[in-house]
Amino acid sequence: MKDPQDNRRQFLKNTVNSAASLMLLPALTDNLIASPVTREYAQPEPVMMPPRIKFSVIGMNHGHIYGQVEAVTRGGGELISFYAKEEDLAAAFAKRYPNAKQAKSEAEILDDKSIQLILSAGIPDERAPLGIRVMKSGKDYMVDKPGITSLEQLAQVRKVQKDTKRIYSIMYSERLENRATIKAGELIKEGAIGKVVQTIGLGPHRMNANTRPEWFFDKKRFGGIICDIASHQFDQFLFFTNSTKAEVVASQVGNVNHPQYPKFEDFGDAMLRGNGGAGYIRVDWFTPDGLKSWGDGRLTVLGTEGFIEIRKNVDIGGRDGGNHLFLVNNKETVYVDCSKTELPYGRQLVDDVLNRTETAMSQEHCFLATELALKAQKQAQNVATVS
Repeated sequence: MKDPQDNRRQFLKNTVNSAASLMLLPALTDNLIASPVTREYAQPEPVMMPPRIKFSVIGMNHGHIYGQVEAVTRGGGELISFYAKEEDLAAAFAKRYPNAKQAKSEAEILDDKSIQLILSAGIPDERAPLGIRVMKSGKDYMVDKPGITSLEQLAQVRKVQKDTKRIYSIMYSERLENRATIKAGELIKEGAIGKVVQTIGLGPHRMNANTRPEWFFDKKRFGGIICDIASHQFDQFLFFTNSTKAEVVASQVGNVNHPQYPKFEDFGDAMLRGNGGAGYIRVDWFTPDGLKSWGDGRLTVLGTEGFIEIRKNVDIGGRDGGNHLFLVNNKETVYVDCSKTELPYGRQLVDDVLNRTETAMSQEHCFLATELALKAQKQAQNVATVS
């Protein structure tokens, strides 16, 4: 039988040799593995368009409202007025936009014939009823996600939209306001990765529980984690696979680590099948405090001739900032600088308000992304720890 001491000596010898090999690895990989090339695609500098329409805000319970306002302003919208039931929210908004008039009521804005578009980031379950009132008043509507929190609301919204022919646009900002995601759409349209086969969308978020309002923890108010967060990923799945029909293959949700909030959900995922490709989605509230962003949001688009990976908010252990795009195909491995990519949604939406077109997002796409999220939420199995 071999002496244990001999085994120890051999282990130490192997360890030293392995360590020496690891020291040589960077030099070897430089020769054997091509480093990604950084590429800048020529893009015009974003231009702030002059005012072309007048818009107002009703409801600002989520901070996303500020991004919504900025998008429409860039596209040629002039903020005229705003209204919020909550005095503190109205005061903060007034400080940010001192030239806008604070209305005394919702009706004051809806009755103003000069206003063409209403923006809202109210409490989620109140967004669809407001949108119905907006459309019936003869105005178009752009709302934060989730723009609708139940299939019953969706049916009502669809009917009123069809009757009024007004725009009901949900701002899926993880695609529409992310430069890397916009660039990915351009590259895929050019055929950079062949035909799209599948998307994988990951939407992790940080809780910051002490900053959240009471409604944030009530599933009836926010619609559930898939309805809420994952609406972004359903939009991206449809867009990148170019699917016009799709079904939810499976979905699950759960509250696995926040028993103090019994009406809350902190995890959800779903598997999809569309007429243009497949999809997988995972969302959660488990971003650790050590990450310097609210979440390491990622999107991978698999094609027949390559793939694109987007790291939306942070490249952990890599480049600073967000909007990171990596392209790998049969020709090369490329890091694409997306810093100058235009964000066209605001401009296109204003165009649509003026021209009665659907260039920013088709109405059917908007509703189908929401419908899939709502169906996945409704049929989701509950995640439970198996003992």
